[in-house]
Amino acid sequence: MDSISFPDGPRSELEDRVAELVSRAQDVLRMQERLRHLLAAYRRIVEHLGLDDTLVATVRAAVDLVGARYGAIGVIDPGGEGLERFLQVGMDDDEVARLGHPPRGAGLLGAVTREDRPIRLRRIADDSRSVGLPAGHPPMEGFLGVPIHVRDVVFGNLYLTNPQHGEFTLEDQELVESLAATAGVAIANARLFEESRLRERWAAATADVTTALLSDEPLEDVLTVIADRVLAFIDADLVSVVVPLPDVAPTSESERVRVLVAVGPLRNGLTNDTFPIAATLAGNAMRAATVVTDQQHPEFRALAGVPPIGPSVAIPLRARGIALGALTISRSVGGSAFSRAEVEMADEFGRQTSVALAVSQGRQDRRRLERIDDRRRIARDLHDHVIQRLFAAGLSLQIAAEQAPENLRPRIESQVEAIDGAIVEIRTAVFALRTAEHPARPTTRDRILDAVAELSPALGHRPRITFVGPVDLVVTGELARDVVAVVRESVANVARHASGASCSVEVAVHDARVVVTVLDGGPGVGQSARHGGTANLASRAAARDGRYELADAPDGGTRVVWDVPRPVPAMEDR
Repeated sequence: MDSISFPDGPRSELEDRVAELVSRAQDVLRMQERLRHLLAAYRRIVEHLGLDDTLVATVRAAVDLVGARYGAIGVIDPGGEGLERFLQVGMDDDEVARLGHPPRGAGLLGAVTREDRPIRLRRIADDSRSVGLPAGHPPMEGFLGVPIHVRDVVFGNLYLTNPQHGEFTLEDQELVESLAATAGVAIANARLFEESRLRERWAAATADVTTALLSDEPLEDVLTVIADRVLAFIDADLVSVVVPLPDVAPTSESERVRVLVAVGPLRNGLTNDTFPIAATLAGNAMRAATVVTDQQHPEFRALAGVPPIGPSVAIPLRARGIALGALTISRSVGGSAFSRAEVEMADEFGRQTSVALAVSQGRQDRRRLERIDDRRRIARDLHDHVIQRLFAAGLSLQIAAEQAPENLRPRIESQVEAIDGAIVEIRTAVFALRTAEHPARPTTRDRILDAVAELSPALGHRPRITFVGPVDLVVTGELARDVVAVVRESVANVARHASGASCSVEVAVHDARVVVTVLDGGPGVGQSARHGGTANLASRAAARDGRYELADAPDGGTRVVWDVPRPVPAMEDR
C-alpha cells in the first residue's frame, strides 16, 4: 500500500488517526504474509513420512519463517545424555568438517532442554550459559531456541541464530513455537511410520536369520546373512564377526583372533585375516560387555590395507558363559555416533549371532561324535572279524605247508608272511582310528602318523606305515622325540631325493631293540647326495649306543635303519 502524505504544518487528530490506521493495516498485511509462510511451512513439514526428512524440513521451514542465517535441530538422547542427533542448515560441508564432532548439548543448547522453555537472546556471548564457540565456527549473534514436544515429552530443540533483521522478536518466537507444535505432531507420525516399517523389516530379517539357523548351511553363510541384516538395519560401513583362534588361552597376551565374516564398504578383504586381540574393541567386548566408541579406533591396525574406522560398537558373543567372539559394527572416520536404539538393535543381532555360533559348535560336536562312533565301529569290525579271519587263514596255511610237498612250501610260507604283514597294517589302521577319538592326548604312534602326514604332499602319496610291538608303552619321553625325528628326517629325505617313489616306514619294538626302518623305491644312495642331513640321526643313535645305517636296499632303492637298545624299565614299572 502506498503511503499517504499530508501538507506541512500541524497534524490534525484525523491525520494521526489515518496514519495509525495505515500503520496497523501494514502490520496486518505483514502478519498475513508471515501467516501464509507459516501455513506453507506446515505443509512442508507434514508432507514427509520419513523421520529424517521431517526433521530437515522443520529446520528449513523455521529458518525461512524468521529469516535466520543458521538453523539446527537437536534430537535428545533417550537416556538424557546430551544430543543423539544434530541436523543443521546454513553451513557448507567444509565448515562442518572443520568443526569436527557435532555439538553434544552442553551450555546454551542444553539449557533449552533443561528449562523446557524458549530462550531468546540478542547476543549469545552475553548469556552466562554460553560456553563459547569452537575454533573455526562462524560468528553467531542473535539466538532463539524452542523445545519440540512429542506426546508431552521433549523430543528435541529448534535452534536459530543470526536473524537478518538484527534480532529475534517476540513475534518470531511465537511463530517458531507454533511451528514447533506442528513439527511435534509430524515427528510423532513419522516415528510411528518408521516404527511400523522397522517392525516389518525386523520380522523379515528375523525370518531370514531363523531360516538360516535351522538350515544345515555352513557357519560362514549363516553369519553372512546376519551381518548383511545388521548392515541393512544399522547405517554402518563395516560389520564383522571376530572369533578367537582355537587352542589359545583367552588370557594369553599373544592371543590372536580371526575375522570369520566381514561385510560392508570397509571390509577390504578382512575375511579370514588374523590380528592380535590386545587393546581392540573385539577383545574388550569378549572380556567384558558391549563397547561403544565415538572416536577413531585402530581395531584392525595389524592388517595392511585396511582403512581406519570411526565410531564403532563391539557386542560380546557368549553361550553358557563362554566367550565365542564379538560382533563389531563400525562407521567410517567422521561418521555419526551410534544412537541408543542402534546399540540396542546391535545387542539383539549379537544374541542371534551367539545362537548361530552355539548351534554351529553343537553341530560340529555332533558330527565329531558321529565320526568317532563310525571309527569305533570300523575299528571293532576290523579287529574282531577281518584280523581274526586273516589269522585263521594264516594258521590254516601253516598247517597246509607242513603237509604240502617240499616244492610248494616256500610259496605257502610267503603267503603266510604276506598275511602277517596285512594283519600288522590293519592293526596300525585300527590304532589310527581309535586314537583319532582323543586328539588332545597324542601318543607316539599319533605323532609319527602326523609327521608322515605333513610330508605326504611332498611325496605325492601317503607312505605305508606299520608298527610292531608295544610302541606306545616302550617308546616314550626323549626316545619318542628321537624316533619321531628319525621318521621325519628320513621321509623328508625321500621327498627331496626320490619324490614320487614308493615309501614305507616301520617302527618295531623287539625284546631288546627299538628299530626304525624306512624303505623307498628311489634311485638308491649311490646316485644321490643324501648324506648331508643324516649326521644328526647318526649322532642320536650313537648317543644311545645304537647304530644308524643308510644304504642301498637289496631289491633297489634306499634303506634307512635306526637301531637302538630298548630302554630298561624303572624298578617301579617292573
